[in-house]
Amino acid sequence: MNKENGVLDIKKIRKISLLNIMWQWETILLFIFIMVAIINSNLSPYFLDYTNLMNTTFNFIEKAIIALPMIFVIICGDIDISVASIIALSSVFMGMASQAGVNTFGLVAIGLFSGSAAGFLNGFIITKFGIPAIAVTLGSMSLFRGIAYVILGDKAFTKYPTSFAFFGQGYIGNTMIPFELILFFILAIIFGIILHKTTMGRRVFAIGNNSTAARFSGIPVNRIRLIIFTVTGLCSGLASILLTSRIGSTRPNIAYGWELEIITTVVLGGVAITGGKGNIFGVVISIFIIGFLKFGMGLINVPGKVMNIIIGLLLILAIMLPELLKRLKPKNSFSNIKK
Repeated sequence: MNKENGVLDIKKIRKISLLNIMWQWETILLFIFIMVAIINSNLSPYFLDYTNLMNTTFNFIEKAIIALPMIFVIICGDIDISVASIIALSSVFMGMASQAGVNTFGLVAIGLFSGSAAGFLNGFIITKFGIPAIAVTLGSMSLFRGIAYVILGDKAFTKYPTSFAFFGQGYIGNTMIPFELILFFILAIIFGIILHKTTMGRRVFAIGNNSTAARFSGIPVNRIRLIIFTVTGLCSGLASILLTSRIGSTRPNIAYGWELEIITTVVLGGVAITGGKGNIFGVVISIFIIGFLKFGMGLINVPGKVMNIIIGLLLILAIMLPELLKRLKPKNSFSNIKK
């Protein structure tokens, strides 16, 4: 290779690398996020207000926390549509305990334990009896929500300790940064490290790509799936603590319909609905895209039913676009570079 060709090859490598970066789903999501911010700031002068932006995170961080373990569930080729009902069940148990005089520490323990137990039940039935996750969680979704309605009916629990309100309403020190937001970023870092930097994460991807091959490779597939569903239940219990604390009451319809938005967030973030592919970074971006999109629509008084339609369309587009982009992606590769 002469010097002139070498220079040309380096330029071509850089060009191809730049094209590959530009066509990555995370890059496209960043572009969408910027566009959402620009459009919303032009539609309403209140959108870019720092206080408003911080406070609006209260409206989607509980869902974001559940989205983190849902990444693992979907990468494994499973799905969990019972998470919102687990929130309702955990909230009812905390409400009952609160009426009996249990303190804040006890309420947190009950919320986490009940969520973990519900998630473990899902995982145990799925792995022990080989029933598809969608069938099991569809049944448990009705079961958990039904228990909440049986216990509460048309009533509500509203008596909670004053200190309990901090989890869903509190700020860090004298800042306007919500406690929930900091908690989410800490959890996102932890889940990101586990998924991308540990043996556990590599096993999750292996199970999603081919569970049979993973099993023959010595990976304890069912044990890992059981852990993932249990952790998903745990995070649903945590979300229940935050949500119940934020609204200060428990009703049987609490978090109703959240499962659709959580799954939309994960799939929009680049996690393949068929399993085996995804990352934390894309999902974190999609969380703020959907959160700020809904905030912007709220500022211009878009009805809630219209927002639900838009979220549904996002789910469809999130499933279709990655495959479409893959087909449209330039064919250039390093193999095409002159030797």
